[in-house]
Amino acid sequence: MHVNIDARGGQHCETTALAVLLRHQGLDLSEPMLFGLGSGLSFVYWDSKSLGFPFLGGRVKPFELTRNLAARLGLELLVQETTSARKAWQNVVGPLDAGHPVGLQLDSFHLEYFGSQVHFGGHVVAMYGYDDRNAFLVDTEQQGGAVSTSLTSLAQARAARGPMTAKHRSFTVTVPENRPPAHEQLVPAITACAEAFLDPPIANLGHRGIEKTGKVVRTWLQRTDNPQQDLPQAALLMEKAGTGGALFRNLYRDFLAECTELVDSEHLRCGHRLYAEAATLWTEVATLITKAGESGDEHWLVQASTLLGDLARVEREAMRALCRIGE
Repeated sequence: MHVNIDARGGQHCETTALAVLLRHQGLDLSEPMLFGLGSGLSFVYWDSKSLGFPFLGGRVKPFELTRNLAARLGLELLVQETTSARKAWQNVVGPLDAGHPVGLQLDSFHLEYFGSQVHFGGHVVAMYGYDDRNAFLVDTEQQGGAVSTSLTSLAQARAARGPMTAKHRSFTVTVPENRPPAHEQLVPAITACAEAFLDPPIANLGHRGIEKTGKVVRTWLQRTDNPQQDLPQAALLMEKAGTGGALFRNLYRDFLAECTELVDSEHLRCGHRLYAEAATLWTEVATLITKAGESGDEHWLVQASTLLGDLARVEREAMRALCRIGE
């Protein structure tokens, strides 16, 4: 059983899955546009005793982007969750048999095609078919685009419990005929994202989180028994783990570039210039963290700390400009 889809993989899992579902409905938006309309950009510094090493996140929490995007574009988003594996399977087979691809949130650890076996409960894929053994999915470009995994592994991935997991979450989207044009939603999407970033509820988020990271990054060699593994791994997650590079800043830079062609605003052009600068700086930070881990030399972290201080300032300035584009 296969639904006929356009199976292009993107850079980031949630926007890749959304693109598959929306293209099937006749709405073809670029991946940066989906990310930006979903007000996807954020920052979180996450550390706790249960974590082996601090985690830097560059986007809003899993599935928030999908909910934001659906609200902005007036999409009908049907989300189903259940603790029953049998019911969960019916929730997927129903739409597929009716000719519609389905989005799934699951733990990537159990997917057989996945490049690295790490637990990530916020992973999202689009499912477009199945037979008596395998499920046919669309994942990011780097995970192979159109891929398959056994039905057993899919069931394990969907049933997993832990940080960021959802209970067998599946979802479909319907694009209504009289929805508002996407370009009318650009300004509200950008300003909502900027306001959240500038006024975070806790110091680990938004521009305050970047500033905090700048202070604590200097201690990262002492934070682990295995810096040669943990620091390069942290840097790799910033650049390669479905972020589109530069901790999602490349995606947001490209979204703002698309917007400059649709909205005439000096504040928008300023925000775009600053996010282009931020994207470059984030990639430099990742390089410095890798060098620190490989060499055990703290001076690379001191440099990273300085750049993170600059980043907090650059992104704060960018978001202040972007807040004003509706004026």
